[in-house]
Amino acid sequence: MTENRELKDALKQLIIAECDADLTADEIADDEPLIGHELPFDSLDALQICMAVQTRYGVRIEGGKATRRALASINSLAETIRTAASA
Repeated sequence: MTENRELKDALKQLIIAECDADLTADEIADDEPLIGHELPFDSLDALQICMAVQTRYGVRIEGGKATRRALASINSLAETIRTAASA
């Protein structure tokens, strides 16, 4: 398993736990919008996800545009974390 796949799987588990969602990781597609679409997450969940990412990965997601971009999907959230880690 690649590091990228492991990060995406860990993010799915983190989101499910932080948002107390009745989902499995397999039910969250890597390219599926996280907020405001098929998944049951809303703006309060977005805040919880951002705080959990900061605590676990040390990556702070600030501002409306940055948050929307980072939470567009698991793929974009993983990319946000990888980019911040390499900076």
